Amino acid sequence: MPIQAKRLFVYFDTRCMLMEAPLVSLVIPCYNEGENVCLLIKRLASLSELCPMVEFLLVDNGSTDGTSGLFIDAAESYHNISTLRVDKNQGYGFGILRGLGEARGIYLGWTHADMQTDPADVLLALSLLDAERSSKRFFFKGLRRGRPLGDRFFTAGMGVFESALFLCPLWDINAQPNLFHRELFESWKNPPHDFSLDLYALVAAHKKGYDIRRFPVKFADRPHGHSSWNISWRAKLKFIRRTIEYSLKLRRGISSW
Repeated sequence: MPIQAKRLFVYFDTRCMLMEAPLVSLVIPCYNEGENVCLLIKRLASLSELCPMVEFLLVDNGSTDGTSGLFIDAAESYHNISTLRVDKNQGYGFGILRGLGEARGIYLGWTHADMQTDPADVLLALSLLDAERSSKRFFFKGLRRGRPLGDRFFTAGMGVFESALFLCPLWDINAQPNLFHRELFESWKNPPHDFSLDLYALVAAHKKGYDIRRFPVKFADRPHGHSSWNISWRAKLKFIRRTIEYSLKLRRGISSW
């Protein structure tokens, strides 16, 4: 890690000890990611030593593959890895919202458990924080690099549609990680419980005047398993239909924010 980043994290760590709260709570929802969870916990263990001011909150989002046992071992071994379980899967967004509700951090965020994006990417977001000014009105979000051409085409098309609908730049909406001050989370009204949560959070940040900061992150292949939706063009079309339906509903509701 660069020396400048180390100095920044030492500063943040000192400030958070005075406030008796972690600087960041990073929520990572896991649904039947048992094989990847082992790799994830190993990665978080290395980050745990490096960044004690980051709370990693693993959410077993109703898994049926024994994920909870792995979580228990991780929570007992590392002081800044916390865990919770959702008894029945109610959607990707539901697991994240449960985690955000339990998080203690000044800044809140989430990323995926499938190891396609490195949880260490949250440190890139932290390095963008300006300690000399108020940083409550920033929304940090990754911008994926290295994705297949077909996926990039799909993402670009959705970005054009969403940007035109909401009259603000909405590119690579499902990129990870997301990071923002907890005040934004506390202002949300009826956030969705599915994959539309990424869209909701980004639109809310734009409409509430947050400064959106994007930064490049490497997008890797999944070590194990497969996506629950990105498995065929038929699945993608189903995802597009659901996203458009929710987007139109969200657009109609913005006036009440």
